[in-house]
Amino acid sequence: MATIRTTYHDDYILARFFGKSSNYTDIPNELYKKYNVKKGLRNDDGTGVRIGLTRVSDVVGYDVDKDGKVVPCDGDLLYRGYSIRELIKNRQGNYGFEETCFLLLFGFLPTKEQFSDFKKTLSDRYDMPDKFLVNEILRSPSNDLMNKMQMLTLSLYNYDDDPDNVDVYETMRKGLNLISKFSALACYAYQAKMHDLQRKSLVINYPEKDYSIAENILRLLRADGKFTQREANVLDAMLVIHADHGGGNNSAFTDVVIGSTGTDLYSAICGSLGALKGPKHGGANISVAKMMQEVMDKIGCTTDKKKVVEVVNSLMDGEMFDHSGLVYGFGHAVYTLSDPRAEILRDLVQKLAKEKKLEDKFNFYKLFEDTVREITYERKKKILPTNVDYYSGFAYEMLGIPIELYTPLFAIARVAGWVAHNVENKLYDGRIMRPATKYVGERQDFVPIGSRR
Repeated sequence: MATIRTTYHDDYILARFFGKSSNYTDIPNELYKKYNVKKGLRNDDGTGVRIGLTRVSDVVGYDVDKDGKVVPCDGDLLYRGYSIRELIKNRQGNYGFEETCFLLLFGFLPTKEQFSDFKKTLSDRYDMPDKFLVNEILRSPSNDLMNKMQMLTLSLYNYDDDPDNVDVYETMRKGLNLISKFSALACYAYQAKMHDLQRKSLVINYPEKDYSIAENILRLLRADGKFTQREANVLDAMLVIHADHGGGNNSAFTDVVIGSTGTDLYSAICGSLGALKGPKHGGANISVAKMMQEVMDKIGCTTDKKKVVEVVNSLMDGEMFDHSGLVYGFGHAVYTLSDPRAEILRDLVQKLAKEKKLEDKFNFYKLFEDTVREITYERKKKILPTNVDYYSGFAYEMLGIPIELYTPLFAIARVAGWVAHNVENKLYDGRIMRPATKYVGERQDFVPIGSRR
């Protein structure tokens, strides 16, 4: 396989010329204030700059008083106006994710007949196109599964009879196809990677039409295809709570920006996958898993709070893990007092840990969580909510899901939200997204090449 290598000449060119230009010097912070430019699309109070209107979902993280001041509150996540807590509590067996997809896409909860038809619509699309598995996945494995999912998404474009049709009806049809196939794309890409790079036995299970998407993920990943109902139920819940998170999250925003140009859905979803891959977005739970492993390697699953206090302070002081001073799995850009997804997941993880006889490990996670919140308040006088990433890695671990699939599983869930926002933007906005930037460089007079120094 050909690789891109850095040469001496590359280093010479970059070192000599890249730093020479004044156009690559720092842009002072005061210029952002002078021109009222919002870094990271964030207001001075930490809230996000509004970039659109949506009826798909809402992230409730704070209140705003009559003076416009942000007031912390308990968090909630609404899908089409329904609280995530109610949706989780009232799931239909292991098909909560399918019902959530219906709700996000069509805007209302289905009747029994409508839901039955919708489940069949999805299951009829489980299978890959002819030769797709062999030609696109098994013959060209990738070291990075998110990159591979981008490639496979674009490959599906070639198997579509009318791929550039961006009519709302056609976009929805293509979206249903992606929702149905994403779990198989991720699982088969993982199997191909393990077989090619680590010489593991290659076992290919095919989706069962009578299984939910959560059930099929476990079936495709396990050589024997077996799982317990609680395992499938926990994974189904995780898909539900990751299905969307408002139109302002980075990957949904990317999807809408790309889609607003009139390009095909496959290209827009590919962009969202690229955004989700980043460790500041969908890759955060991997950081949590690695951090917690280092913590447990150091002090074990102890019940000694003194040891936990010491290790938390070490993390905050930048003495452990990546030396950033961050404790991953805590804090959020929107939620102020609590992340409802973390609270839901904590309860589900506790029950799964009991089934797996890993209650000691769950108790350690809970002690660590309580300690981080206490120390954060002592040191910073602010409440740092536990976010969804804190328990998700532990849940995936108990389900036997490898760390390479943590972010792809996020994508399997989130594609439903991406499609919903893409369709909504086509229906109610329709303009190409074209924000502005302020040029703060200098005007230059052109100098002929023979006179340049």
